[in-house]
Amino acid sequence: MFSYYGRKGKVVKYYPVPVYDTIIEPFAGTAVYSLYGDNWQKKVILIDKYDVIFRIWKYLQQASVEDILKLPDVKNGEELVKVNGFNELLQEEKWLIGFSVNNGSAMPKNVAGRMNFNSWSRDKKRIAGDLHKIKHWDIRCDEYFNAPDMKATWFIDPPYSGLCGGKYYKINNKTINYERLTEWCKSRSGQTIVCGNTMETYLPFRLLSKSISQNNKLYSEGIYYNEDSG
Repeated sequence: MFSYYGRKGKVVKYYPVPVYDTIIEPFAGTAVYSLYGDNWQKKVILIDKYDVIFRIWKYLQQASVEDILKLPDVKNGEELVKVNGFNELLQEEKWLIGFSVNNGSAMPKNVAGRMNFNSWSRDKKRIAGDLHKIKHWDIRCDEYFNAPDMKATWFIDPPYSGLCGGKYYKINNKTINYERLTEWCKSRSGQTIVCGNTMETYLPFRLLSKSISQNNKLYSEGIYYNEDSG
């Protein structure tokens, strides 16, 4: 719904469609998969340990269209504290803008990017139009391994491991035990979709698509997929 580092907006169309009535995203981020197409209509459980992400989602869940549309516009390169009315905003509103004026940032920034082409003015209209989709979602601030153990469509998008940029997240690859994550992913019941890079080795990722990264390098997005037969 908002900009964030590692967002799968360009490749979400390549992932398998959900086959269960419940979608669980234990590394929620911006929940691109749950918002894609008609997926949002299912029972959705978002889990993210990063309290900033959690609090933005909870704010958006209770916000009205008018709340979003009245948020101030920001010029490219502008310091947010100098934007008229910014200092009076809720903390969650400040974070939302801080992410949105710097495309692909891992943390909310204090200065708008110089090459965002007025994206916040455009994006807040899109966000306002999507608010109705998330009213019924279950949004939690927690560790991935505390997710409910149930048969569901699991969309698991953890920070990339060592060689793949995971260090930029607030909750990053230095804080995740990938051996534990591997066993946890394999033990999920239902439909399991794990996002990764084909260079990673903690799961047998296969090629999903090739994408252009922010530094204009071509990289290979990978997927680990498993579906229970029963």
